[in-house]
Amino acid sequence: MTTGTPFLRPHGLADARVTNEELFFDLIYAFAVTQLSHRLAADIAWGNALETLVLWGAVWLGWQYTAWVTNWCNPELFSMRCMLFALMAVGLLVAAAIPQAFGARGLVFALGYAAFQVGRTLFVLWHLGRSNPLTPNFTRILGWLIISAILWIGGGLAGQPLRLPLWVAAVTCEYVAPMLGFRLPGLGRSRTTDWTIHGGHLAERCQLFVIMALGESVLVTGASASQNAHWDAPTLIALLVAVVTNISLWWIYFARSSGQGRQVLEQAADPGRLGAYFHYVHVALVAGIIVVAVANELVIEKPDARIDPPAIAVLAGGPLLYLFGSMLLKQTVYGRVPLSQVLGMVVLIMAVPLAFLTDRLMVAGAVALTLGGIAALEGRGGLYTVDQTVPT
Repeated sequence: MTTGTPFLRPHGLADARVTNEELFFDLIYAFAVTQLSHRLAADIAWGNALETLVLWGAVWLGWQYTAWVTNWCNPELFSMRCMLFALMAVGLLVAAAIPQAFGARGLVFALGYAAFQVGRTLFVLWHLGRSNPLTPNFTRILGWLIISAILWIGGGLAGQPLRLPLWVAAVTCEYVAPMLGFRLPGLGRSRTTDWTIHGGHLAERCQLFVIMALGESVLVTGASASQNAHWDAPTLIALLVAVVTNISLWWIYFARSSGQGRQVLEQAADPGRLGAYFHYVHVALVAGIIVVAVANELVIEKPDARIDPPAIAVLAGGPLLYLFGSMLLKQTVYGRVPLSQVLGMVVLIMAVPLAFLTDRLMVAGAVALTLGGIAALEGRGGLYTVDQTVPT
């Protein structure tokens, strides 16, 4: 990476900090996460769940690509600030369109998202110029984003039933492209060793997104309790169970591996490859938090309701998705799969048939106890012996 231009962060800084500009930018994603959880809570059916998953993929990819840009480029420059604030305006429009993205506002969502992804990359290329070592990488990224933009806009114009498959292809295109090194005919491919990133900064950005998603879950929990007309004992117990669940999710992530993940990224021989792994595993981890928020809302609304397939799908599916993402993260950090989370996933899966014999509150309590037990093991660190060798 060149250090002669102020547009780029100076390479070699061990502690590239997250700036106020980046934190301000992330506020639109707090809104987007809220929109996604409300969309799923409104209709816990397989079709709506798949659509929400596709929209979550777009939300995460927009944030992920921008996080890499602010890792390379200096967000405190006036031009970068203007770019981020412009993205905020477009991103707010995209997030506002989420509830009707597969309905009347599909084209608005698609055009806004395509402009967000392609416009940001064009801006970076314009500032880098032709001779910068990062220019070929961003040129390839632009090519892939234009391909996905065609799919997004095509889906927005086509409507149902073509919209869903076209948008699935668009998300897959953007998600798989880094795995292929953004390979394009005539442009070659990028190598992760060329992605000279600030590993600690990227790790911190992921941690802050997890905090933001957990914060949204807390807000949903509080709002659900506030709107419930009957504050009887089951409702108050459901509120307490939701709080315990959220604290356990925080503890599982932040007790040890998040801080050590930052250290691993900073010391890795190929931080670009490891940084890509971090973003890949966080997409499942944060999705789990969103589904858990929906489950908390469901239980607080009617704690004594009998379990049905949609309820168990979010009550067990959210924690399972979170533990799966957390397991992959710890595999990346420690080089091995954590036994505690494997056992937790087995317990949750085995409990699914029994859940239909009881109500929402009892299942939520069992899930909270399981997550609490995993969190306790994480806090003690008994299942981890960190190698001195840093994964590459």
